[in-house]
Amino acid sequence: MNFATWSIRNPIPSVVLFLLLCLAGVRGFQQLGVKEYPDLDLPTVNVQLSLPGAAPSQLETEVARPVEDALATAPGLKHLTTRITDGVVSMTAEFVLERPLADALLDVKDAVDRARKDLPADLEEPRVSKVNVQQGVALSTYAVTSTTMNEEALSWYLDDTVSRAALAVRGIGEFSRLGGGTREVRVEVDPARLAALGVTAADVSRALRRVQQQSSGGRGQVGGAEQGVRTDSSVHRATELAALPIVLTDGRRVRLEEVATITDGLAERSQAAVEAGFAESLFASGRRR
Repeated sequence: MNFATWSIRNPIPSVVLFLLLCLAGVRGFQQLGVKEYPDLDLPTVNVQLSLPGAAPSQLETEVARPVEDALATAPGLKHLTTRITDGVVSMTAEFVLERPLADALLDVKDAVDRARKDLPADLEEPRVSKVNVQQGVALSTYAVTSTTMNEEALSWYLDDTVSRAALAVRGIGEFSRLGGGTREVRVEVDPARLAALGVTAADVSRALRRVQQQSSGGRGQVGGAEQGVRTDSSVHRATELAALPIVLTDGRRVRLEEVATITDGLAERSQAAVEAGFAESLFASGRRR
């Protein structure tokens, strides 16, 4: 006698067993976890190189090619994709699946460090990061408005206070603001006044570059004890820039306000968050744990 014959002759145990299996299946389906992406770390690394103001043709020869040549020797490299826009070079290095992500990340960082000496001196610090398939998708999006703060103050409050509180929450991997405004001190030179006083735009640029410097001045004996000395040439308010002296090659000094107009306002907008009735839009992304 096989199982089918026994089930026909004894239908009650078979029906009970079928019902129990159905209930167990429904219960298991309810407890089943759902994820958009699987738990895996693909050996893929992103490299971002920024040189503000550089043209794509310049970035290709002076930035992209030296880094590509250095990355070509990385063990296990499968594909290397480069995207160049105005002022930014983005590279994606994909390694074979057998290559551990941590090793691939170290190899890319070492390659970028080797190529650093061949890159332009004014290139911003390269950013090397791993690609995480479980991050980058918005988990929550919020809109924020205020009746007591203007756009600049509200944006600074979100970046300085709210972002720290959000990143302290367990499971949040990234927090960024879309929209709003960023404070910018703009110095607009007047070509007529520059020519009349014999000042060039390069003189103004050098003076502004020197004004925001903080460096170590060594150590000295003060009051019988050895103390550190620091050189601080920064300004704390935009209005202080008006009196900034510009030293010319012939020894003359010209105040910045004599050749330029200084305004303290918001930077030019490059993005916007469209939300009717709200001034700010926030984007938070991370990984659930």
